Amino acid sequence: MDKEVLTVNVHIISAETVKGSEAEACMILFDGTAEGSGFKGDILPGGVDTQNQVYNSKRYLSARYILKGKDKDGKETKIFIENNGSWEADGSLKTKPLILTDNPNLAFLEKADLYGTIEGQEGGVIIHIFEK
Repeated sequence: MDKEVLTVNVHIISAETVKGSEAEACMILFDGTAEGSGFKGDILPGGVDTQNQVYNSKRYLSARYILKGKDKDGKETKIFIENNGSWEADGSLKTKPLILTDNPNLAFLEKADLYGTIEGQEGGVIIHIFEK
């Protein structure tokens, strides 16, 4: 059974979109909080989700951000997340997160087989990261 290892509550700060003749791109700035696997912390300033779409094809996203907080023992910890994905024709979205951390207790996340799902919420989204 898949296990949720991290939940990220994203609050959207702002978004800018450029619509070209054949494609569009959007950059979404965000902050928020995260919790899971014995970690609790905040998204540092600079979190951004870059989305692009060639018209009449899939929309792709690539979000990058750093979490700063503490592990279950109170040790200062940083976690970098790069989350890439695309929307399918049925509207579903699954992402493939890459995680790096400076905490040995959470280093398993760097090698784990992870996937993410995104759930809407007022003013942002909730990202659920699971280990297969």
